[in-house]
Amino acid sequence: MGSLWNSMGNMLMSVINGFYSFTGSYGLAIIFLTVIIRLLLHPLSHKQMVSMQKMQKLQPRLKVLQEKYKDDKESLNRETMALYKENKVNPAAGCLPLLVQLPILILLFRVLLKLEYPGATNFFIGIQLDGSVLSTIAAAVGMMVPEGAKIGVGSVFSAVSSNPSGLAHILQYGPNLLLLIFISFLTWFQQKLSSTGNNPQMAMMSWFMPVFLTFICLSLQGGVLLYWGASSLIGVAQQWWVMHKTKVEMREKPAVFTDKPTQN
Repeated sequence: MGSLWNSMGNMLMSVINGFYSFTGSYGLAIIFLTVIIRLLLHPLSHKQMVSMQKMQKLQPRLKVLQEKYKDDKESLNRETMALYKENKVNPAAGCLPLLVQLPILILLFRVLLKLEYPGATNFFIGIQLDGSVLSTIAAAVGMMVPEGAKIGVGSVFSAVSSNPSGLAHILQYGPNLLLLIFISFLTWFQQKLSSTGNNPQMAMMSWFMPVFLTFICLSLQGGVLLYWGASSLIGVAQQWWVMHKTKVEMREKPAVFTDKPTQN
């Protein structure tokens, strides 16, 4: 399994280098590869998103069944499965495509972590491909970091406090920071598209996940963030397209009892 994983990683690396030889830019090479992979995975992504839309459509009727059979688990399971069968919905259909996609996306993520950017190829529209938000801010404020050493949020914050004027060198860290903010916004927007109703837990998660993701991504290389941003943008476009295609169907809300249902 390890040799197969490494072989696939080497193949992705060769594809990136091939795109680089054609474009002369590792940034464009990363974007092109991301687009191709997302297109190849589109049938699975589409199936997953359509399944999510169908499940959202059935939520009112599921709530009615849960209320009606709250003291009869066997009947609840039977009626729930009958509802799924009637509407041709497979609850696992939204999870299985994701399980297939994740290994591919994780492999690409690991390949980009190992990618080296010689000389002038280190930058793409101002983004430092081998530098993180933390490392570029550290460089802007004159923080000395030993080669290969990890940079923590606390140490960077202390360096900024000691030399706040260094933040005036915004071109040194601004592009990486803007890319990270863009990724966080896409994460929030995609969750907003997926959310339904006035669920307090979902509302909290829609804010928690972008903040958590921002913290995680502070130390990731610009090349990885570029892949993440391009992939997220394509994902949002795919989700919007699926929602647009099912807009008429989603307007036809399933019948919901106006009175509290009673068990027969």
